[in-house]
Amino acid sequence: MTDEDYMRRALMLARRGEGRVSPNPMVGCVIVKEGRVIVEGWHEKCGGPHAERAALAACAESPQGGTLYVTLEPCCHWGRTPPCTDAIMENRLARVVVGCLDANPLVAGNGVQTLRTAGVAVATGVLEADCKKLNEVFFHFIQNQTPFVTLKYAMTLDGKLAAHTGDSKWVTGETARAHVHRTRNRLSAIMVGLGTVLQDDPLLTCRMEGGRDPVRIVCDSRLRIPPDCRLVRSARVSPLLIAAAERNARAEALERAGAEILLCNAVNGRVDLADLMRRLGARGIDSVLLEGGAALHFAALEAGIVHKVQAYIAPKLIGGAGAKSPVGGQGFAKMADALPLRHMTVIPLGEDFLLEGELACSPVS
Repeated sequence: MTDEDYMRRALMLARRGEGRVSPNPMVGCVIVKEGRVIVEGWHEKCGGPHAERAALAACAESPQGGTLYVTLEPCCHWGRTPPCTDAIMENRLARVVVGCLDANPLVAGNGVQTLRTAGVAVATGVLEADCKKLNEVFFHFIQNQTPFVTLKYAMTLDGKLAAHTGDSKWVTGETARAHVHRTRNRLSAIMVGLGTVLQDDPLLTCRMEGGRDPVRIVCDSRLRIPPDCRLVRSARVSPLLIAAAERNARAEALERAGAEILLCNAVNGRVDLADLMRRLGARGIDSVLLEGGAALHFAALEAGIVHKVQAYIAPKLIGGAGAKSPVGGQGFAKMADALPLRHMTVIPLGEDFLLEGELACSPVS
């Protein structure tokens, strides 16, 4: 097997930490000696052992002289756990193969240099693009201290979120909906606007076996959310943040129900989404899944806070001049101002398709 083969296995192991390690990165590790894998490990939860230490602790034989494959550069500083570079050197690994360097300023190449200074052979950049993609949320958050925002919607092939009657159950099939819940499990928070709450009365929980609920956020500038909606009624079970531009007489009742009101700066009487992202980042919320509605989608795009778009496409046509589209608001004035996506992928999900891409630029000012 090649270095790439072992790194692919390490990437598979790293993904087992989805939804459990935030705001830390997902990391996988494979240790090979004399041409055979002797142990594997991954970062299982925030505050737990890093992948390298988990693997070394599970070794049934001495790893001395072996090669350690890890998706992210080993840490060289004390945090909640001791430096992984110390463990590697103490166990006398002969070689370390690193997928990508760590963007954390406390590491950022220092882990690799520490090992090389100690006489350990180090190779870097093996499946680097895949390793960076795995932790796109971590890399963004560690560098910007604001959440990585994914805008998500499901629509018919003719661009409709629902029928002209408002009926929307269901646009996509079970496979696509299950994929959405895996994303909810993986990301820290989910956010909607007040209109979505009033129309759909959603719970915004993760409905997958063993999954975890994201922090639920509602953009409600003037605190008009109904106290009897499902989000508020379940606020003591799953955290609920209401981002508002002002308090009013309804605030105390919402807080008594268990909701937290997060006051933000206002722009034209509405929550300043850039300010909201800074406040969420200060709380350690590293990622947000934006699930509607159409007005909030455009406001987020216009504010430049969106990093990725996930469009679930159902191969069906429903028509209707009054049926809603996924992005509303005023819209940009010219086609030349449209926001382009890059690195597009198409993923079949049952009979449906997921189109996914990154925002290539900031909106036109």
